[in-house]
Amino acid sequence: MVKVESLEKLVSYQKGSVVSRTLIDKKIGTVTLFAFDKNEGLSEHTAPYDALVYVYDGESIITISGENYKVGKGETIIMPANEPHALRAMTPFMMMLVMISA
Repeated sequence: MVKVESLEKLVSYQKGSVVSRTLIDKKIGTVTLFAFDKNEGLSEHTAPYDALVYVYDGESIITISGENYKVGKGETIIMPANEPHALRAMTPFMMMLVMISA
């Protein structure tokens, strides 16, 4: 089914929360939208997929293998498969996460 969607309407900010919505979920990977309230985040973890983050709104610190990267609206970063990474929103922060199997 083909459908045009407004990404900003698919997830919304909620006070003190992380909101996510998976758009594609296949064996070869996923596409998920996230909305983080300020100071919310994801604790350090690893994933078996390379992951591309595209920032739609706000700013965040993304830590990959112990190194911090500040990302903001319109920017992207790739998190390599099996590398520890974490995220902390500095402001309300919205991103698309695309994970692709190796």
